[in-house]
Amino acid sequence: MIDLEKLKAVLVDYKRDFMYKQWENERYKWEAVKHFQELWDINDPDFAEMFSKATEKTYNLLASMNNFPRGMILGFASVDPEATRAMFINLFDETKDFVERVEKFQSDSEALRAKYDDGTWRQHYQNPNSISIYLWLRYPDKYYIYKYSECRAVAKELGSEFVPKKGASSVNLVGGFNLYNEICDQLAVDEELVQLLHSVLTDNCYPDRALKTLTNDVGFYISRIYSKKPIEDASEWFPADYSPNITTETWLSLLADETVFTANSLKIMKRMKDYGGMATCTQLSIKYGETKNFYNTGSSSLAKRVADKTGCPVLTTDNDNSKWWPILYVGRNADNSTEGSYIWKLRDELSKALEQFDLSEIPLYADEKPDGPDIHGYWWLNAKPKIWSFSDIGVGETQSYTLYNENGNKRRIFKNFLDAKAGDLVIGYESNPIKQVVAIAKVAKENDGENLYFEKVEGLTTPIDYATLKSCPELERMEFFTNPNGTLFKLTKGEYDFILDLICDENPVPPKETVEAYSKENFLDEVYMTGERFDSLVSLLKNKRNLILQGAPGVGKTFAARRLAYAVMKEKDDSRVEFIQFHQNYSYEDFIMGYKPQGEGFVLQNGIFYRFCQRAANLPNKPFFFIIDEINRGNMSKIFGELLMLIEKDYRGTKATLAYNGMPFTVPKNLYIIGMMNTADRSLAMIDYALRRRFSFFEMEPGFNSDGFKEYQTSFDNDTFNTLIDRIKDLNKEIASDSSLGKGFCIGHSYFSGQIDCTDEWMMEVVEYEILPMLSEFWFDEPTKLQRWENILRGVLSD
Repeated sequence: MIDLEKLKAVLVDYKRDFMYKQWENERYKWEAVKHFQELWDINDPDFAEMFSKATEKTYNLLASMNNFPRGMILGFASVDPEATRAMFINLFDETKDFVERVEKFQSDSEALRAKYDDGTWRQHYQNPNSISIYLWLRYPDKYYIYKYSECRAVAKELGSEFVPKKGASSVNLVGGFNLYNEICDQLAVDEELVQLLHSVLTDNCYPDRALKTLTNDVGFYISRIYSKKPIEDASEWFPADYSPNITTETWLSLLADETVFTANSLKIMKRMKDYGGMATCTQLSIKYGETKNFYNTGSSSLAKRVADKTGCPVLTTDNDNSKWWPILYVGRNADNSTEGSYIWKLRDELSKALEQFDLSEIPLYADEKPDGPDIHGYWWLNAKPKIWSFSDIGVGETQSYTLYNENGNKRRIFKNFLDAKAGDLVIGYESNPIKQVVAIAKVAKENDGENLYFEKVEGLTTPIDYATLKSCPELERMEFFTNPNGTLFKLTKGEYDFILDLICDENPVPPKETVEAYSKENFLDEVYMTGERFDSLVSLLKNKRNLILQGAPGVGKTFAARRLAYAVMKEKDDSRVEFIQFHQNYSYEDFIMGYKPQGEGFVLQNGIFYRFCQRAANLPNKPFFFIIDEINRGNMSKIFGELLMLIEKDYRGTKATLAYNGMPFTVPKNLYIIGMMNTADRSLAMIDYALRRRFSFFEMEPGFNSDGFKEYQTSFDNDTFNTLIDRIKDLNKEIASDSSLGKGFCIGHSYFSGQIDCTDEWMMEVVEYEILPMLSEFWFDEPTKLQRWENILRGVLSD
């Protein structure tokens, strides 16, 4: 539920501004709907021309500086009008599920983009915002315009329990429409507002009987105008009815009194003044160092000393802390985007006194102190990808950076290059077009007069976007943001720690757990294979680095793959193993990188293989294993893309340029790929030849004759089980000799493994519900042979 009282307050302002500001600027929305309704014809022979004319009055709704949904639809319609027409037929089919229609429109758009891309169609721009506009134009009495940033601002302003979250497109769209329904219900009972709207609607406007477009406009007003009201409104600052009655002249004398304004007190005042005169304790801590409590307790203690010295009035309150800080500041609650609970603002008289008082000897930053063994500097290093990239260097490698450019001129903020010391910590950022924090580094060696040297410590599996950092109020005074021209920028410890927290949130380090050792003997105990075949398996994997385990269902391919990784690692470390399954819809965008909807736009996101390669590159001396189940179910040339070359052993560590971001990328040498392939599935095509030559293929066979299975079988001491296994071996011989089947269709030992108690019921279930149904598929055209084996296997259990 929304805060109805807050909405009423909004509507007071909205109605006041409607005639003089809002209607003149926004009437085109009502006109756009009317125009669309008159010209839309899904069966028009020239779909592209019809769509162009029907949407020509949408203006910035479907076209802006960085968003071109209308242009892309026109492009799609020019190359494949019928496929584009079909997209809209499905989207506008109200008999189908709403979310499914939206998701299909996006997937169909991506399919068209990929099919006809000539190198310029990097995005299709059909995000929830543009799709909601199409629906609103077609059904203006049912749908709203959904825009992530607007909906989020409206939800927060009206205190809604639903607030859109990044990445949850379908949930956001449904939740946003429900939120606007609540607003629309309230508009409908506001007779003054409804009458106001009807008084301005012309014949060129859609009549908006359901008030959906009016609701859109109220939401726009809240997000763009109402929520942006100046926060300097004096009524927001409290306490409004209290003053310590201290003049500027008195504050000046107090500032000079060391018994009142101690060294730490002056630090707080200088930092508060430098920050603009108002800040939270958290913001001061991040920007200048020290703990939040340093500023909180320090301010209260200072205020007590001021009260003792001057005898000024003190606020009456039950909370001991809140009666002291008003001597120094006025305050207000911090909004949701600001770190901290309260924003303090220096009282005007104190602020004026600080402007006149000499604070030049007071250190601004907490780390402005003599060097020591545990003291580090903190830096932001800006790499320009067109010149060099952090992906060009491996973890532990060093990159030099010249102090002078190619013209012999000093680098910008030259002092930073001179101040950087060995061991200083560095945030690695790549500028346009990447605009992400991509690495953590350190200063390996201070300048030698010509170069400064950096060592890459870690590449980020999930980089941090510039927009994410820029939106954090805690970083608004970071040197890079206040003056971005340059290469090396100073960070405070608080800023570095804040960015590092963001990095850790997106790149969590697995908790340290005791890792169990794992050996060849452990493998042979669990995987029913001979020692000789295990040795061959390991040799193939190490020599080729890419291995496919193939065989019939039930031979333990998936089980063996993970344990093979353990055996090579010599420990059961799942943090170095990634497991996925291919399917027909698996794509390059899922595997390597691609644009995914987020908020009101699209964001380039790294895929699972890309991220895993980054993890492996961060620990180059340890093996990592990427395991792909059902590897032949995916279109592997499409999934691997340009990485088809890089996974080959001889090209490991070689750089290739990625299609989406244009940046170099390598598959590290310590990464092994293990695939599993079911040879008994007739529905699957053979594996792509280009990929086949990059893998070794190992045939997994039933392990009934392995020492491990024999030991497992002997532990049951069950004659029926022994006889059943003998019959299964006989069955496998017949399957292997069958020209229409072959050994790839044999019955695997996994059907009979992993059991603690060998009961007749369990054996019957395996035979009746797993083995015989499979045989009926094998010999669907040989009923006599099928019947014979049904009799044999059932006979074992009926004896």
